[in-house]
This record gives sequence, C-alpha cells and structure tokens, in this order.
Amino acid sequence: MPSSVNHSRFGVRLRSVNFMESSPVVAQRLIGALLLVNGVGGVIVETEAYDELEPASHGFSGQTPRNAVLFGPPGRAYVPLSYGLHWSLNIVCREAGHAAGVLIRALEPTVGIPRMRRRRRHTELSMLCAGPGRLAQALGITGALNGRRVDAAPFRIVSAAEPPKIVRGVRIGISKAKERRWRFGLSGSAFHSQPFR
Repeated sequence: MPSSVNHSRFGVRLRSVNFMESSPVVAQRLIGALLLVNGVGGVIVETEAYDELEPASHGFSGQTPRNAVLFGPPGRAYVPLSYGLHWSLNIVCREAGHAAGVLIRALEPTVGIPRMRRRRRHTELSMLCAGPGRLAQALGITGALNGRRVDAAPFRIVSAAEPPKIVRGVRIGISKAKERRWRFGLSGSAFHSQPFR
C-alpha cells in the first residue's frame, strides 16, 4: 500500500509549550502530525488521552518511581513497559505536577520503512505501526527514551499544515473509565490499530 502523504504539507515543529494544554486537546492536535525517531516514522493517525483525574490513567494513584515522568514537565516522552512485554510511547501534557499524557497508538509509516520492516520482521505496511507495541518496535523506542524531550533529538514532531478531519471513540484495552471518548483518529486512514465505530 503506497503512502499518500506529501511531506511538503506539514507545518511547524512542535515545542514543549505545545503540550501544556489538556491531554484530549493535545491528542487531537497530534493527529496528522509527522513523528520521527532517529529519522524513522510517519504520520500520527491514532492517539488516546489520559489524565490523573480518571482511573484509567497511570497517574491516578499518585506518583511512583515508575510513573514519575508522567508528572511533568510537559513535552517529555513517557515510555512504560506494558504488560511486561512491549514499550509504548506517550507524550506528557499539562503543567508539571499534574499527570496527563497522550498515548501514540498508530502511525502511517512514511519514512524509513525498510528499517521498520527489519525491526518488526513484518512486511505488511498497514501493520507496521498499528498499535502501541508495534509502533514502538518499528521506531526503535525503548525505556532508554523515557523522560527525553520530544522537541529534541532523537525525536522530531511536525504539525499538520491544515486541521485534519478527526474521528473519535472509546479507548482500547482498559477496564475503567471506558465511557470516555478519548481515542482520536485521522478520518479515512487505513492505518488505525482498530476500527472506529
């Protein structure tokens, strides 16, 4: 499946100040943005928002050594190990001391696809970055990036030049606060981790 992305149509590089707002706002702002890690990545097509005030968040029960990065400052990568199996990339939001973040759930791969395929040992383009664990593996994301600024190397995030059409739904794989429609996706994308209903 060839990429439909024209890389000349991106806007400005996002800075830490762009992550000061609430996680649902940031989660929508990131849809359509270009995300690169060491020059490999693609267009963000799916995100989920979390906040310490709701029980699905890693910050709901307070700060621990494991989740300390999630408490800020904003614009940092929070990279926990999920289920003891795979890493996931989250971006910290809001002011320092308030645990909020956005999980990057899926990308449309556009840059460094051969490297992603080698890392994933998978050739189907639509499945390279469809889901947090696959995305982290394809982009070479590990716990070594936990706490690193996302507005500095090895990260690069460039906004969409024009506001994309966004769909929304309930978050995936959680047992609490399931009613919140804090999962966001790029409308019409073939690269979501799961369909939007």
